[in-house]
Amino acid sequence: MYGQKEVESDLIELIKLRASQLNGCAFCVDMHSVDMQKKGTPDRKIFAVSAWKEATFFDDRERLTLELTEAVTHIGAGGVDDDLWARANKEFGDKGLSDMILAIATINVWNRIAVATHQAPPPLES
Repeated sequence: MYGQKEVESDLIELIKLRASQLNGCAFCVDMHSVDMQKKGTPDRKIFAVSAWKEATFFDDRERLTLELTEAVTHIGAGGVDDDLWARANKEFGDKGLSDMILAIATINVWNRIAVATHQAPPPLES
């Protein structure tokens, strides 16, 4: 399930950051950016997540993860089309794709809770 290693943790971190950006959750964007920094993700790669389609820092699995994250997060705009589903299923398999959908859905819920309750990131350190 969600906590198992069917999907690399780096991809789960990308899911969390990108969905948080799309949902306008400053608290979550801050938290997940810091988490990625602590895990060794280069700052420039973190900064480029919002422009992943143009950035050259992302491999094919990461791009597919970000594309799926956007489609699920913006489900009302058409959702996950058959082509995207087939490509994701081929790349990640049934179990991996299931884990990714659960990760995307979970961060979307957390984003909505944080935005609705006016959570703010901690102050910047001097």
